[in-house]
Amino acid sequence: MNKLSLVSGANGHLGYNLCKFLIDKGERVIATCRNPKNVHILKELGCEIAIVDITKEESMIKAFKNVTHLYAVAASFKMWSNNPVKDYNNNVQGTRILFQAAHKSDIKNIVYVSSVAALNFNKLPAKENNGYNSDRRNWYYNSKNDSEKLALDLSRKFNIRTIIVLPSAMIGSTAHKLSYSNKLVYQILNGEIIADTNITLNWIDVKDVARGMYLAMNKGKNGERYILANENHTSIQDSVLIASQEFPELNLKTPPKIPKTLLYFIAFFMRIHSKITRKEPLLQKEYIDMFYGLKQDYDISKAKNELGFSPKTSKQALIEAFHYLKNSWNYKN
Repeated sequence: MNKLSLVSGANGHLGYNLCKFLIDKGERVIATCRNPKNVHILKELGCEIAIVDITKEESMIKAFKNVTHLYAVAASFKMWSNNPVKDYNNNVQGTRILFQAAHKSDIKNIVYVSSVAALNFNKLPAKENNGYNSDRRNWYYNSKNDSEKLALDLSRKFNIRTIIVLPSAMIGSTAHKLSYSNKLVYQILNGEIIADTNITLNWIDVKDVARGMYLAMNKGKNGERYILANENHTSIQDSVLIASQEFPELNLKTPPKIPKTLLYFIAFFMRIHSKITRKEPLLQKEYIDMFYGLKQDYDISKAKNELGFSPKTSKQALIEAFHYLKNSWNYKN
């Protein structure tokens, strides 16, 4: 049977890089997206295009015709929402509809993108077999936990080989809009990080995640979870230091650490401002509760041993992202 791969959410940061990786491997690729805007960037790669609404099963079934390998990337990713219930339901119900459509289309292989948000951080380094995140204070984390569990349940029900991948903070090229993580890297370059909130990141090059998904499709075991991240976290202060060493002419200042009590005070007033403007606050109390002092370290030995996953270091990924964003975006310094 001829191999035909489909990537959902193909016009996003990860989706685009995955499509490029598959095309470079000589695969025939269908790229699906909800918004037809900017599909030319996918056509230029050599992808076939399908406009798909992830909330409509018939839309998926039409796109899934003759597909043998499905990369489920599409999801709503934002840490804050004006309508968290709606966004939560879109992610969870989108997963249900995708598996139902895959079953009716006789697709037998799915790599499903979850997130490190679905990992249990009570024991570090976090690893796949420690279970799920028990913290229910954030709609996005809840949606990734519940969507992943649903994906595994439906994969067993429909007898579809399904491999789960859990990426950390993806950065780097090529991006056609600033993702959540790339935006933070961009803010570091612009000197916009004025305080260290004691919240760490685990940077990973988006191209390494794309390669990891390809490896998961070809080598991953049915029903298993694989962390696609780096082993060690990077603090905000260290991230700024790396940028200042790479670009000394920017005269970037190391942001001071802010006490937790003061962060709560700031978050309170930002919440009030957010209710008025309907815009995402820069700091939220739930983020402080969830992430303050958390070392986002991961045990990636499973992905290394079973998939051959070997990402560049967080520092190298960050340096490359700095250069890409500085050279390719409307950089103000």
